[in-house]
Amino acid sequence: MQIGGTELTVERGDITKSTTDAIVNAANCTLLGGGGVDGAIHRAAGMKLYLYCAKLGGCKTGEAKITPGFNLPAKYIIHTPGPVWNAKREEECDALLHNSYFNSLRLAEENDCQSIAFPSISTGIYRFPLDRAAEIVAKTFAEYFQANPGSVIKRATMVCFDDKTYAAYERAFAALEARETE
Repeated sequence: MQIGGTELTVERGDITKSTTDAIVNAANCTLLGGGGVDGAIHRAAGMKLYLYCAKLGGCKTGEAKITPGFNLPAKYIIHTPGPVWNAKREEECDALLHNSYFNSLRLAEENDCQSIAFPSISTGIYRFPLDRAAEIVAKTFAEYFQANPGSVIKRATMVCFDDKTYAAYERAFAALEARETE
């Protein structure tokens, strides 16, 4: 689907192989690597990423920091710690997840990235409900690209590691497209 001049897509694959200008890392607050997509990105990018991140002083949940891509095909890695899901703090978790995506888009824009690939942030070991996260992402993308119709970002892709995640983002983007064309 298209919002402004930006194409929004969902694909199944390995984000470490994305040939976009930037990929987003579902980081932890230390930025020093971890499990899941964070560990995969750190392993693929190589030790220089760890050494670079060690100098950044971490990153707060919902914020974002950028590094070179090192051994990855992407020019940049945008690191953003998503929230750990807590049902007693739903609204706060929703806001923090929105901020992770929004701030990553803003940082990509500031660094002239024409393409960006995202994983499903916080839906793995941080247990954020998948369908809820996908809906927040669709709304965040719509908000960002409607507010920035001349965005330098021409393609934003959700790269989903498994079929369940892919299906959730497909549904959320289809619902967004239906709302946009009403």
